[in-house]
Amino acid sequence: MAIIHHTTVKPTKLELLTPWLPSRPWYRGGAGGPQFAKAGGFRLDDPRGEVGIEFMVAADTSGSEPVNYLVPLTYRSAPLDGADHALIGTMEHGVLGQRWAYDGCHDPVMTAQLLALIEGRAEPQAQSVSDTPDREVTRSFTGESPARTDITAVAATPSDDPECTEVPLADGRFLRLQRVLRPAPGGGLRPPQGAAGHVCGPWQMPDGTRAEGLFAVLHEGPHA
Repeated sequence: MAIIHHTTVKPTKLELLTPWLPSRPWYRGGAGGPQFAKAGGFRLDDPRGEVGIEFMVAADTSGSEPVNYLVPLTYRSAPLDGADHALIGTMEHGVLGQRWAYDGCHDPVMTAQLLALIEGRAEPQAQSVSDTPDREVTRSFTGESPARTDITAVAATPSDDPECTEVPLADGRFLRLQRVLRPAPGGGLRPPQGAAGHVCGPWQMPDGTRAEGLFAVLHEGPHA
């Protein structure tokens, strides 16, 4: 399992996101730029131990109403070939040295591990504690897992809309990540109708209350 180093990171993750996130089509914040706070999230382990994988929930209070965004991030010790368009920035880690931070939706390692989580082959990990499963992150899967576990590429470039990012998988399925998070009505965390699998999790609202909602959905075909 990944080791969480409690050390300095310059610039911080939220500082990296501040100029990047307003360029996304799902940004809802004010014209003056986001006012971010970390509001939750979890991690996944890279089986090879090379890539850090974090699903961060970032709360933004810059607009007329607060918004919580799901921002999947991957951290690498060297640039990812062919992914310059997905680079959020670089940071200096107090233990690991220079790290390249990417929008995880464009990183094949994150895609493979999110699929493994949905299919029950990976376990969510606490965001800030080493070797600790996150029991509050839930998942479901109603399909049949492929015999292989080497889906490390997407079929085409992930696409954004005002709510989500859709990632086409090499086997014809699609992952749809909910970028603008919405609390589940009545606290019920049910997968969308027709979904083959999903991931849900909690986050903290700006007023300090706890919310839960959908993070990602697996579809057998393109989302309608």
